[in-house]
Amino acid sequence: MLHALWSPGAGLLLWRDERPGAEPPEPLGGLLARARFRHRAEALQPTGAVAEVPAHALAPAAAAEVLRQRLPPETAAGDLRFLAHVANGIERWVRAGRVVPQLRRADGQWWSRWELVGGARQRAWSAELAALMPPALRVPGRPAAVLEDLLAELTDPIARSLLGGAPRSAHPLIAGLRDDEPVEPGGYRPAEVLERWRAGLETEEYELVLRLGEPDGDGGEFTLWRLEVCIRAADEAPEPVALHGDPVRLRTGMAKLEQARAAYPRLRDLPGDDATLDLLLPTEVVADLVEHGAAALHAAGIRLLLPRPWTVTAPTLKLRVSSPPAAESAVGLPGILSYRWELALGDTELTEAEMRGLITAESDLVRLRGEWVQADRTALSAAARYVAAQRGDEATLAALFAELARERVDGVPITEVTATGWAAELFDRHTETVEVPDPPGLGATLRPYQRRGLAWLATMSRLGLGAILADDMGLGKTVQVLALLLHERAATPTLLVCPMSVVGNWQRETTRFAPELRVLVHHGPARLSGAALATAAAGADLVITTYALLARDVADLAECRWERLVLDEAQHVKNAATRQARAARAVPARHRLALTGTPMENRLEELRALLDVVVPGLLGSAQAFRSRFAVPIEREADQNAVTRLRAITGPFVLRRVKTDPTVIDDLPEKLEMTVRANLTAEQAALYQAVLDDMVEKLRSAEGMARRGAVLAALTRLAQVCNHPAHFLGDGSPVLRRGRHRSGKLALLEDIVDGVLGDGEKALLFTRFREFGELVVPFLAERFGTQVPFLHGGVARGARDAMVERFQSADGPPLMVLSLAAGGTGLTLTAANHVVHMDRWWNPAVENQATDRAYRIGQRRAVQVRKLVCVDTLEERIDEMIAHKRKLADLTVGVGENWVTELGTDELRDLFALGAEAVGE
Repeated sequence: MLHALWSPGAGLLLWRDERPGAEPPEPLGGLLARARFRHRAEALQPTGAVAEVPAHALAPAAAAEVLRQRLPPETAAGDLRFLAHVANGIERWVRAGRVVPQLRRADGQWWSRWELVGGARQRAWSAELAALMPPALRVPGRPAAVLEDLLAELTDPIARSLLGGAPRSAHPLIAGLRDDEPVEPGGYRPAEVLERWRAGLETEEYELVLRLGEPDGDGGEFTLWRLEVCIRAADEAPEPVALHGDPVRLRTGMAKLEQARAAYPRLRDLPGDDATLDLLLPTEVVADLVEHGAAALHAAGIRLLLPRPWTVTAPTLKLRVSSPPAAESAVGLPGILSYRWELALGDTELTEAEMRGLITAESDLVRLRGEWVQADRTALSAAARYVAAQRGDEATLAALFAELARERVDGVPITEVTATGWAAELFDRHTETVEVPDPPGLGATLRPYQRRGLAWLATMSRLGLGAILADDMGLGKTVQVLALLLHERAATPTLLVCPMSVVGNWQRETTRFAPELRVLVHHGPARLSGAALATAAAGADLVITTYALLARDVADLAECRWERLVLDEAQHVKNAATRQARAARAVPARHRLALTGTPMENRLEELRALLDVVVPGLLGSAQAFRSRFAVPIEREADQNAVTRLRAITGPFVLRRVKTDPTVIDDLPEKLEMTVRANLTAEQAALYQAVLDDMVEKLRSAEGMARRGAVLAALTRLAQVCNHPAHFLGDGSPVLRRGRHRSGKLALLEDIVDGVLGDGEKALLFTRFREFGELVVPFLAERFGTQVPFLHGGVARGARDAMVERFQSADGPPLMVLSLAAGGTGLTLTAANHVVHMDRWWNPAVENQATDRAYRIGQRRAVQVRKLVCVDTLEERIDEMIAHKRKLADLTVGVGENWVTELGTDELRDLFALGAEAVGE
């Protein structure tokens, strides 16, 4: 009779007793005939004594093969048949897919091994085997030790035997699972990943559910909350885990609770229940559990159920302003009003008694009006004290804004400002402004949003408060201002300052929409000065000049009487230190108005500088503004600072965008896309040379020299991405032997070919005049058409003619524009394709350029393509722009100077060529 033992570390040991019996069939019979029985095994005899017997040892792979054979009872003892039963059970699990790969370290190398997944069903099967195990196989003190080792050692060879016909794989882990080869490279990290995966599969049959019960107390310091630890099988309700119930559920619950503690460690070292796995949580831990632990548990796949009457909310401040009825004359910043603060939790505005209770609360959890509310105790208490200290005394409008700028409660933003009387016209946008009909003499019918804009401008003018009309490009800021002038018919003129490129546009628009207005253009060498200028201006309704002449003639312009100062394309005064900005502040006017589609392009300081022109002193000095708003918002995304800034600036800025269907519903769709080109081999070599040169220069450069080296490299890399001839500046040809030297220009050719094939027109923008001069002759020759190029060197008359020609039905289908000269002040709706041939750091500038085509008058869908080179700095900057922070509708950018502050290694990583940069 043939017996077997399983010896951990030795494998399967076969031995014979002295009882007569038939020889086992093949292949076991042949194996025994060749066996030497050199090993010694301690076997349990029928008498109960343990005797040392000669045995034949088989390694796990050979043992798996033997045990999966049919073993007749007349030749195989019960212990051997039991081991065969285990092996056949393992095979069934393997065929059912309940095995996973693992990495194990042995003999100085990493090996891939198949192991059972585990789980409740496998544990139940293993428990049954342990109970049925013959006494001869048991290890004293650890009856399951033999079984655990047997399962671990036989699973791998059985799984491999079933994979024998699988094809080889180049992946080292998969190859090791098939052929039992070392895994190179292995490592502890992939081993941990595989183990976590196995653990997740093992326990997926049951889901852990943590259910927080409502306490009997009021949430005070000594209140305990019960956190029920439940497990739920598929399609079952979650049930608490009893300490003396089903051992499988208990083991599963304990394992899963340990996973929860690993995800959220504050569940450790807490008092528990005598009968279940439930935990008892102090209020402090409950508050943290909901605020922080819930997210960590969710990430770990663990469900947390909260009591039904539960609210997690943040405190907010609301400002209530009251003032006398609407004034018939200007009130301005000295206007008298009264105000009071209110504190709210969610939609609940708190009473004085409730706020007093919050000040003395000892927990982030409080019961408020029958519900449990969780909020930051420190912030709530501070806000309650702040509100209690405000008595609602009278103050000037300027004093209110000064308090908004100066005072803050950390963690408590301002979410609402409402007002009555004349202040309602300023603060409360939900209050309809008195409608102003289209004024007599206006040669246009205003759209509804333009009529609302006119009413708002008229209100701000009547109140004596400056304003910024920040409508998107193309929404008709010009016609709204002309309508305002016709509506008021002031005795003194308006001074309008604009870039030279749009002086002609203002003249044409005034002639078209407000022909009754008397216009004087202050420009040219023969322009008036001194008393002559004052006399001529007094006889006009609208005086138009440029920013350059505003700075040059500020002394003469400041001596004239002005009803209103209007700054068109007001981003020209976004730098408070420039001559234009200083001159704009020096010109006196009863009312001040700025027009811009981009009230803030790169930095919040630009918004402050612009408001300082139209509402002097509103946001304080540059230094104070930087510490109170710019740094907290730009660097820390401080929502408190954002809400305070919007409360101050919101009344003075009217912003509408074309994509808002409530503003304009007849503009076609705009489709924006990033189109990627590969570098040619020549471009890649030049790119790497520029990068290497920059890194070498940075080794010794410091301060301004270092910044200069980085900025120079930025420009040179952009030139390389455009075209080698653009970078080299050597007049070399666009093509070489009929092939493109630039992947970007080849892509541009394909795009233009498609546009012209559809009979449509396109605008092509570049930030480099030199690149435009390279592209224009190439496109003109390639497509046999005229390609005008609008740049800063084009005179005003030629520029107007170029635009008019392009807009005509038989005009050229392409126009190349420099971003600086052609990005603003033009209407080019004949084109419905816009291509940005090289990216600019500021998306607002690109949007302005796109708006030359995407504006009122456009009847076709506009396609905007932004060309970038794959795996270069261009693509990385494109990604950064796409993910720029948006804080409460404020685009906070940092221009390109942020790049100069990066370390050398960071710069190398940012600029470096990627593997996909070069095309075939």
